[in-house]
Amino acid sequence: MGSSGALVAAIYDKYAKNKLRKCFTKHIIILKNIFSQMESFFHGQSSGIDPLICYLNKPLLIRSKTDISIIDIPKKNQGKGGIFLLNSGIPSQTNYMIKFFFRKLKHDKFKKTIIVEFLKYNEKCIEAFLKKDFQILLKNIKLLSIWIFNHFRFMIPHNFLKIWKYGIYNNIYYLKLCGSGGGGFILGFTPNYDLSRNKLKQYAMEILFHF
Repeated sequence: MGSSGALVAAIYDKYAKNKLRKCFTKHIIILKNIFSQMESFFHGQSSGIDPLICYLNKPLLIRSKTDISIIDIPKKNQGKGGIFLLNSGIPSQTNYMIKFFFRKLKHDKFKKTIIVEFLKYNEKCIEAFLKKDFQILLKNIKLLSIWIFNHFRFMIPHNFLKIWKYGIYNNIYYLKLCGSGGGGFILGFTPNYDLSRNKLKQYAMEILFHF
């Protein structure tokens, strides 16, 4: 998707000497540290998670910096709901957005709302998805989408602000930034994919998961 994480993973896979084999759980932390150093070339600071996921090509459950494991995700079904990618058609400026985030993080009030609200909503979304409780997933994704709209509005492409708000207030879809935002792809969650696709028909969309 044009991600620096995908590029870093591809470079490692192609050129690394004595590269670690994929999917060996005990090697995950070592790979993460290698990818963190490589991707820092682009960002100035990187966790290494994005290239790690690209390289392993498997979902990861991250409990802490040293507790990361490969997990299985629910199987797709043919329900009306869906998780999709929305192409903003705008190149993202990752380094600039990351610097903006760290500047905001210096403020105690913002740091508190990250811990009390943002992380809580994220954890509830992950838990609900793994349990296949998609009603609870949508409830918490909506809260997360509202939080992002209120606190990360600068990271949302300007022409998507109205679209973002429309989905929330009409309960048609809920959008979430991918990576640092500012462009690139946006992740969408909806109880009715066909309706969302009709409302967003001017943009390129790709369904990732039906529920």
